[in-house]
Amino acid sequence: MVWRATAEESRDIRRPSRKAAMKKRIRAGVPVGILGYDRDTPVAWCSIAPKNTYRAGLANSQEGDAEEDVWSLACFFVNRAARGRGALKALIEAAKRHAKEYGATVLEAYPVDADSPSYRFGGFFSTFEQTGFVEIGRAGSRRHVVRYQLR
Repeated sequence: MVWRATAEESRDIRRPSRKAAMKKRIRAGVPVGILGYDRDTPVAWCSIAPKNTYRAGLANSQEGDAEEDVWSLACFFVNRAARGRGALKALIEAAKRHAKEYGATVLEAYPVDADSPSYRFGGFFSTFEQTGFVEIGRAGSRRHVVRYQLR
């Protein structure tokens, strides 16, 4: 909810409040993310949705964005037991397919360098380079802004 919360929702940071806000989005049909599984067990999640469903602050719009359907990969979680086995790469590839299936033309993400002390939930820059993303700028001092063309 960190990148999704409205100003009003941000005032109440208690867990039940955040869960209710997320459920409200899901019931309204707002895309919120995808799950990654190891057989039948969910082990990973990523926040992927149209960029305009997130609050301002992820990254500035780019020239030409009005003609694109930009989706954002804003955050990841991989269960500790599933780490180091390619789950993040698999999740990124699944996110590409998911976004394209729903009409996205560009996928944007906000990874950091591996030694970053914060924003690590956005994934690591090297992983995005390995999966075909291209850096287009920076958001703040730590986050890279990378994009992948889906068409």
